[in-house]
Amino acid sequence: MTTGRSRPRYVSADALVGALLCAATACGSSTSSGSAEANEPKTTWEEPASYAYTLTSTTQVLAGTFRVKVRDGRVTEAVGVDADSRRQAQELPAEVPTIGELLRRLRKARSEDADTAEADYAADGRPVRISLDWDKNAIDDEALYVISSYEPNSG
Repeated sequence: MTTGRSRPRYVSADALVGALLCAATACGSSTSSGSAEANEPKTTWEEPASYAYTLTSTTQVLAGTFRVKVRDGRVTEAVGVDADSRRQAQELPAEVPTIGELLRRLRKARSEDADTAEADYAADGRPVRISLDWDKNAIDDEALYVISSYEPNSG
C-alpha cells in the first residue's frame, strides 16, 4: 500500500514540474502571432469612416496627447493638448494615425514576430491600448498608444 501511494505522488510531482517548466518557458517567450491572436477581441469592430478620439502616444517619432478627428478614413485634424504636442501636430501631421492605422501597425508587428505586440480592447472590440516593441534588446523601437474619448461618427 505504501508503495502504491508514493508512486502517484511522484507522478503528480513529475507532472507538476513539467507543467511549471512549460509555463515558465511560455512566460519568458516573446508574444508570437499565434499567442497574440488569443488576445484579440471576441467581437469584431469596424473602423467607421468618421470619428474623433484622443491619442496619447509614446514613440520616438510622436510623443504626447492629441485630439484627433477622422473623416472618410483620414486624419483631418490633430490638435495637441500641450505646447509640445501642439508643435508636433503642426510639424508632423502625417505621423498622427487613425485607429485603423494603429491596428495595422499591431498586425504588422505580430506578423513580424515582434517581441511585444499587445492590445487591450473595449467591450465593443475597438482598441484602447496598443503596446509594441519589435526587439526587446533595441532602444527606441517601443511604441505605446492609448486611445480614449472615442466618439464615432463625429462631425
